[in-house]
Amino acid sequence: MGLTARVLAIDAGNSKTDVAVVAADGEVLATARGGGFRPPAVGVGPAVDALADAVTRAYAAAGVTSVTHVSACLANADLPVEEEQLAAALHARGWGETVEVRNDTFAILRAGVAEPRGVAVVCGAGINCVGMRPDGRTARFPALGRISGDWGGGWALAEEAMWHAARAEDGRGPATALAHTLPAHFGLDTVYALIESLHLERLPPARRHELTPVLFATASGGDAVARTLVDRLAAEVVGMATVALTRLDLLEEETPVLLGGGVLTAGHPQLDETITALLTAEAPKAVPQVVRQPPVLGAALLGLDRVGAGPEPQNRVRSHFKT
Repeated sequence: MGLTARVLAIDAGNSKTDVAVVAADGEVLATARGGGFRPPAVGVGPAVDALADAVTRAYAAAGVTSVTHVSACLANADLPVEEEQLAAALHARGWGETVEVRNDTFAILRAGVAEPRGVAVVCGAGINCVGMRPDGRTARFPALGRISGDWGGGWALAEEAMWHAARAEDGRGPATALAHTLPAHFGLDTVYALIESLHLERLPPARRHELTPVLFATASGGDAVARTLVDRLAAEVVGMATVALTRLDLLEEETPVLLGGGVLTAGHPQLDETITALLTAEAPKAVPQVVRQPPVLGAALLGLDRVGAGPEPQNRVRSHFKT
């Protein structure tokens, strides 16, 4: 069996890691799940150590000790220099003969398309966009937050919602229902009380992400300020997608634009409708669709692309992860 293992697929996000060992014919020999991958917080070595636990369990279940190619789609691999550093660290583990590291957004893109051609925008905690063509050309953004020109993602939306709510309550800004809905979510009466609870960490910092669904609910209730923030996010999504399509000379061709991540897959009507309308205006031939397949599928398909697998192995691995 060891001779048939062709690809180790790794999809490592901030909160969890999924791995799959894939045979030459596309059979998934084993899968495993591990913890989050956070090299900026813990360092490259400890972060790769965290991957090793899931890889070791998957290899043991598959009855293999190595593969032909390691296809790793990793969170926090935002710059080419970071991809190179992480690829060297993975190669040193001896998990495969060759290693390719990509940003984890590429996994979502590849999972949603029949060939490596299209653009993906992912909006979860942050926002990112990548594109690819079968000839190997790619388009990408640094996606490092405000220092690289980004706006959007769950954390940014929560911060913006709090900013507007605070200014509405103290009189510096226009009135908005967010001044009531945000603190009420935590059983508090005022924005000031919420600010105090967050600042003094009576509420754990991680709970700030709960403000984003409240923002969308407030927008759906008709609040003008909340609706403006949702529209701004839609414009950011379409702006990134349009630039990527332009860079890859795909603006004039029918091309899939994949939407992934918790914010874009949640089914918010205003956001979905505005994205569709803006994309129709700016990139009429783009075909938007939500990606619900697991990203580890995309990592596996990228690996099979790399080893020259044909359609049958790719269809087989896709069937395994069919949702």
